Amino acid sequence: MAAGDAELQGLREALKVSPENVPLRLHLVETLLRFGRYEEAEVEAKEALQRAPDHEGAKLALARAFQQQGKASQALVLVEDLIRRAQRPAPAYLLHARMLFAQGEVERAVKEYHKALDADPEAADTELEARLGIRRGKAGGANDDDEVVDGKLRQHAEPDEAKGSFELERPKVGFADVGGMNELKEEIKLKIVHPLTHPEIYKAYGKPIGGGILMYGPPGCGKTLLARATAGEVQARFLAIGINDVLDMWIGASERNLHAIFEQARAHKPCVLFFDEVDALGASRSDLRHSAGRNQINQFLAELDGVKGHNDGVLILAATNAPWHLDSAFRRPGRFDRVLFVPPPDAPARAGVLRILLKGKPVENPDFDYLAKKTDGFSGADLKAVVDLAIEEKLRQAMKEGVPKPLTDKDLLAAAKKVKPSTKEWFATARNYALYSNQGGVYDDILKYLNL
Repeated sequence: MAAGDAELQGLREALKVSPENVPLRLHLVETLLRFGRYEEAEVEAKEALQRAPDHEGAKLALARAFQQQGKASQALVLVEDLIRRAQRPAPAYLLHARMLFAQGEVERAVKEYHKALDADPEAADTELEARLGIRRGKAGGANDDDEVVDGKLRQHAEPDEAKGSFELERPKVGFADVGGMNELKEEIKLKIVHPLTHPEIYKAYGKPIGGGILMYGPPGCGKTLLARATAGEVQARFLAIGINDVLDMWIGASERNLHAIFEQARAHKPCVLFFDEVDALGASRSDLRHSAGRNQINQFLAELDGVKGHNDGVLILAATNAPWHLDSAFRRPGRFDRVLFVPPPDAPARAGVLRILLKGKPVENPDFDYLAKKTDGFSGADLKAVVDLAIEEKLRQAMKEGVPKPLTDKDLLAAAKKVKPSTKEWFATARNYALYSNQGGVYDDILKYLNL
């Protein structure tokens, strides 16, 4: 039995008796967060908000669940709503400070932390204070002589060296391991695969080997897997870069980290360089208040242009769930000049994803086309959750009966009823941008997908 199962089961049983009890449901959310079960916490927090749409505690709990899963944009929407209220809760300021610090905005993080303490001195977090560089006086209040005011002392201190070398992979997956996405695969083949497999043809036209592709769409639809499969397809090295690999609290360190990443990719050509959540590294400069973020974006653009190093043989892929937050300069020719929409898998693609997910597992005469028809709107991650839930239920039965039995279509359909498509929430936001902020037709693919 996993840690906390007994405690959680007791709370769930209590909720069956009193399903409208919001405080009890929020207690379950807090317990799920404590045990690191963030996806379940998100589900329960949303249930609480359905029953009490304006409940501050439920919104804060949902924001924390989002933040722990890396869904920064969704968490930020909730937190900003909470801190605009007349009765601004200290925990909302505290969570906002943590999120800003994770994005490298130390000055704003320090200010938000102070607001949390002004609202509730008991909200002090010594670990966060240490990370922000705040030293407090013995009496518990701020000491003007010791404290790093708005991060300024931390900024002027000597920064650490740029982060060391990053792990290079040799992916063993290829396009055959990615269900569906045939049009996307063809675009990537033209931009990345063919230049490496047929270099003489591209050289005849004076076309350099390299370039960038930006993939966007709802989470869990295979953007990262497709990037890794691209490297596997051409047997190139693969360098996956996340936010934490770049962002640093020291002024100038993020720029050095970016340069070191590109230099490593250039030294190991051919190399597929993949940036996940690229909107956090390249946010629109018009939205930034501080020069540090602008300098980081300017450095990123310079590296894409190959100002201090040639990018021939460096194949750059990036993924984002929020392309509308990305600075428009990244979409200029020579940078991410191909912007590809990665939609939820269609029925044939869902059938392909299920074939891959169930490969090597005991399954009794699966009808993949029928299962695909019953999972409309599901992302690849949603389908994985369906398979995992079905297997867990079979394991429970096997433990009771002592005899393992194969999965059936009925088992998978029962599991599918417990999983809500995660793409609907994303499309609700994307639809507004596609309708009202679609300069240059960049989001036409979303309108086409939604039949608008």
